[in-house]
Amino acid sequence: MLFEDIIFGPIKSRRLGTSLGVNVLPIEKKYCNFNCVYCECGWNEISSQEKVSLNNKQEILKALEEKLICLEKENIELDSITFAGNGEPTIHPEFKEIVEGVVALRNKFCTKAKITVLSNATNLLKENVFSALQKVDNPILKLDAGREEMFYNISKADSHVIDFEKVKERLIAFGEKAIIQTLLIRGENEGKRIDNTSDEEFEAWLEIIKEINPRYVMLYPIDRVTPESKLEKLSKQEIELFAERVRAIGIEAKAY
Repeated sequence: MLFEDIIFGPIKSRRLGTSLGVNVLPIEKKYCNFNCVYCECGWNEISSQEKVSLNNKQEILKALEEKLICLEKENIELDSITFAGNGEPTIHPEFKEIVEGVVALRNKFCTKAKITVLSNATNLLKENVFSALQKVDNPILKLDAGREEMFYNISKADSHVIDFEKVKERLIAFGEKAIIQTLLIRGENEGKRIDNTSDEEFEAWLEIIKEINPRYVMLYPIDRVTPESKLEKLSKQEIELFAERVRAIGIEAKAY
């Protein structure tokens, strides 16, 4: 499923309430430095290393302002303006400037709305991205595995481009403002076991969570059609059991 507009929604989000989406990426194809086995946008058709045509800051902010004016006239209140869409939003070269523009529009039209970014955290290595994410209300950062092998099995990221240890270090540096999102999953892809729920894997993940000490953790299962068919959707009851293990180390966890 791809998002076919720069601005989409608002939609009712199970995590964010009434959420207006901002897609800073192409509308016709996914553009991401991950190729997650569970991604609702499907498999990558283009590499994140390729140069592609992206809407610029002015076009994105103009589209958002027009939508916010319409919502204001309709008396529709937003809980969140959410950077989501067809891949990893922090890839956009003007990401920091777009965030600043979105914050200004939020302050003008819908002061109660939170600014949310859904990110895989890999571009925390870039200082401008790191500082931009520190400024948003809800920096929701992905960490699906605590061990390197499982990290790459799930994300299918290029290990020559993305260094798991460096991403982990930057998440720890980001610290308590972070909201960590983790999709719990079991299955298989290309002959490799996909399972971040075993005791070994989950305990390794918990150790990193302790070091990050995030604001809270979001745990959730598959919710939509995945590109890899050999994956298992965990029940809400099982997700809640894992959330209890997070709470046991003194960190808030929400199960979805």
